[in-house]
Amino acid sequence: MTSKINSFDPPSLKIGNVESRYPIIQGGMGVGISMAGLASAVARAGGIGVLAAVLIGITEKDFYSDPQGATHRALAKQIKKAKEMSGGGPIGVNIMVALQDYDEMVSIAAKAGADIIISGAGLPLKLPAMVPEDSQTALVPIVSSGRAAQLICRRWKEHYDRLPDAFVVEGPKAGGHLGFKAEDLDKPEFQVENLVRDVIEAVKAFEDRYGATIPVIAAGGIYTGEDIYRFIKMGASGVQMGTRFVATHECDASDEFKRAYLRASKDDVLIIKSPVGMPGRALKGPFLDKMARGEKHPKKCVYKCIRTCRYPDTPYCISMALVNAQRGNLNAGFVFCGENVWRVDKIVSVEELVQELVEGYRQSARRELAQGC
Repeated sequence: MTSKINSFDPPSLKIGNVESRYPIIQGGMGVGISMAGLASAVARAGGIGVLAAVLIGITEKDFYSDPQGATHRALAKQIKKAKEMSGGGPIGVNIMVALQDYDEMVSIAAKAGADIIISGAGLPLKLPAMVPEDSQTALVPIVSSGRAAQLICRRWKEHYDRLPDAFVVEGPKAGGHLGFKAEDLDKPEFQVENLVRDVIEAVKAFEDRYGATIPVIAAGGIYTGEDIYRFIKMGASGVQMGTRFVATHECDASDEFKRAYLRASKDDVLIIKSPVGMPGRALKGPFLDKMARGEKHPKKCVYKCIRTCRYPDTPYCISMALVNAQRGNLNAGFVFCGENVWRVDKIVSVEELVQELVEGYRQSARRELAQGC
């Protein structure tokens, strides 16, 4: 730990057989926000680039006639494309446990050569059984408590004789769907700093018992290089960031989607009730205004993507809304975001962003050393 915080440069991040120059994972953002373009740029810049598997087939010609087939085909294609463009940097895939075809998506990703599978929106208790026995793909659950991390460690060790290669610990300031009750989002005990400490303590027993190393990655509301330094000093091995990577030239979202980030103020950030049964953080807009007035009702379920969606009781199809937003039609969709979206004031390249974060880390390290800490 000492070598990490005394160096002015951020440490590398090693997860299983995967290693990145910087301890930065770009969060997997669906639908179509983080595809090969963004993920490969992050990998080239020294981080871990991550595709979001959910409805990744939106660019396929037969997406509307065969959304599942198009998505399965596109997942393999996008992984291959990202790896070809990554300059050898690591490429991961975020696959939600709640997907109807979760098992198949995991298998496709592993066979296509994904370096890492990151999995949340439910506990991935059977994830190791879904990858080929000879797979080198690192498996990383997303959790929001030490208790969940312990449960996964015990279950994986008992049934598959392996432990997770890392954990992503997502706090309540993240964008998109949140693994908390709406009334718990502001409670101190659920803030990511406390959750990270909880998970580090929870996995230490498994590390000690089995001689393993299980990196813990902080996620949700992390914005600056100073934030990265703070979490590394706390004992985390790295961070996951989503919102900041949306505001990059390489992000796969439309320009109108990105401009929504630039326009956002603190008052524009909402907690909504998602049709999938979870709270979500999003930006105000005409679509959500119509929903609040009860004017939105899905005519049919086109995608059948999420197990927990209660169609036809839901007021709108979230997949259709997110597809529309990705393409820039914000009258028929809405934009997910992290709590700090209002701080975004420009669109930069991924390389510029990563170097800004690295320099912020260095400045924090120098400042603390100068203060004699």
